[in-house]
Amino acid sequence: MPFPEEVRSRLDADATQIIGRYPGSRSALLPLLHLVQAEQGYVSADGIEYCAAKLGLTETEVTGVVTFYTMYKRHPVGEYHVGVCTNTLCAVMGGDHILADLHSYLGVGDDEPTPDGAVSIEHVECNAACDYAPVVMVNWEFFDNMTPASARELTDDLRAGNRVTPTRGPGRLCTWREASRILAGFNDDQATDGPAAGPASLLGLRIAREHGWTAPERAPAGRRAANESNESKEPR
Repeated sequence: MPFPEEVRSRLDADATQIIGRYPGSRSALLPLLHLVQAEQGYVSADGIEYCAAKLGLTETEVTGVVTFYTMYKRHPVGEYHVGVCTNTLCAVMGGDHILADLHSYLGVGDDEPTPDGAVSIEHVECNAACDYAPVVMVNWEFFDNMTPASARELTDDLRAGNRVTPTRGPGRLCTWREASRILAGFNDDQATDGPAAGPASLLGLRIAREHGWTAPERAPAGRRAANESNESKEPR
């Protein structure tokens, strides 16, 4: 038995709820892995064994999924996991510098927690927030327009236990394990808190409204089908 009875009983109740969301139990693997990560802070060999047994899969099949997706960790990371975007725009705007500076400042490598266990870092290929480059995420919450200095200050505050508020999103920053539980499908009731989009994201919409621009109206389904049929008959 991979977990103590008390832990297993708690996991079983949540796992039953997760598996019940899908017509095929195999589809529940990703959220189930987040669930065991929420329990231990990473996906251990026991976690892999648990997921495999629950879904009728081999441990090799589960391990293949765990090692493919970087959001699953095979060893403990920090309570606050800091992802620095190093994709094109963030890199040009200073993301590479931020990542290198944090590695040096904290004295840790990728996915390696600080000695106090509070913070770990990794490079992320895209945080999908290019209009706020360079962007850093902490447990998948946005911190926009960062600099090496502000990134250092952020990690200092996280390690000191100071209140840290994301640039956009909820007013309370969740821990790594709490974030994993949310990704397993158990909400923390903060999804609608804070601004989901800031001025930079909405600039195009504001300009369109100022000029009275609107998107072309979509033709009714019947007319679209007729147009597509006529287009297919035209000589090439």
